[in-house]
Amino acid sequence: MKQDRQDIRKKRIVFVNQATGFITIDIVNEFAREFDEVAVVFGDIRVQDVALDARVKYSKVIEKSRVSNLRRFNRWFIASVQIFWLLLTKYSKFEIFYFSVPPFAYLSSLILRRRFSILMWDVYPDALAMAGVSNKNPVYRIWAGANNILFRRAYRIYTIGDVLKDQMSKYVAHDKIHVIPLWSGLSGCGIVEKAENPFICEHKLADKFIIQYSGNIGAGHNIETLLEAARITLSYNEIVYLIVGRGTKVEMVKKMISQYGLTNCLVLPFQPDNMIKYSLAAADLGVILVEDNIAQISIPSKIYNLMTVGCPILSITPENSEINNMIKRYGNGRNFEKDDVAGLAKFIIEMKTSPEMLQIYRERSLAASLEFTSANAHRFLEIYNSPKK
Repeated sequence: MKQDRQDIRKKRIVFVNQATGFITIDIVNEFAREFDEVAVVFGDIRVQDVALDARVKYSKVIEKSRVSNLRRFNRWFIASVQIFWLLLTKYSKFEIFYFSVPPFAYLSSLILRRRFSILMWDVYPDALAMAGVSNKNPVYRIWAGANNILFRRAYRIYTIGDVLKDQMSKYVAHDKIHVIPLWSGLSGCGIVEKAENPFICEHKLADKFIIQYSGNIGAGHNIETLLEAARITLSYNEIVYLIVGRGTKVEMVKKMISQYGLTNCLVLPFQPDNMIKYSLAAADLGVILVEDNIAQISIPSKIYNLMTVGCPILSITPENSEINNMIKRYGNGRNFEKDDVAGLAKFIIEMKTSPEMLQIYRERSLAASLEFTSANAHRFLEIYNSPKK
């Protein structure tokens, strides 16, 4: 009996994230320093500079998919069922900390009656609008109703930006939502001069003004606008558009490049981990893309990596997006709406001939990056341990 009482007093928590990366690892490691038992449920895990604490247990579920929306949803659903079973059995005595991948997972707490918290960086069902789902759709309405229940019941609710907080506040009191910015997974970075950049040397880009988009190239990324700007600036031989990544739109990108004869565009796959900081630092302007219908519920994490290497930001997002708010706050680039292709192209041409302004943007990005470091991971633990309102 005495052993049972000691066992009950143990602090246990399990983190759920189908796509676990450095953000999850940094947060989990903070909790591992204070909790008796910490576990992670993941589909895939990507370790960069910091490894998962050796004391952390883990369980694997099906990996997420980037092939198509249908396959992505199927794998989300399968992972959610697997997660529910693990929470019901193996981790039945653990508090739960849900990340928003898979987006169905936290719905398990409609049934599981124990302390749980949620970190939302994609808000569902709101994000279903990107797939053309109306807010009158039965699935949308049921999911929204579940949010009204679960967000009020949650022990802690976190998100990563003020616009997202405002979006989530229709489900729960505004002051219950804690905003903690994300951070870069790159360490020991800074501005890398072109002459010292191995990525520049490898691809023979030393004499080029580089506009770079690096990341997923899918339905939520309006890459077409960037290609239209490339079309307008085709006569400027020094300007090159570098598109690095993968996703459902890659073939469409290659088709547009061929159709328009965009000899100023270069498409590359994702770079290996030891080359990422150099590929990002190669850009004179680092591009962020967010479609209008998800701009208030999505913050691409690549912006933190770009700031860490001191890259000026060129974003294509709506006026009311979190990304535009960040650029205005730090003054480290410019934002354009997707219909303003002419303005976008004009800005690119201006920046090509304005090294002084580019340097100011670089320095401002680097200064802003100091607010987005792994020290933010500790704030999740601090809020978790703080007295509940």
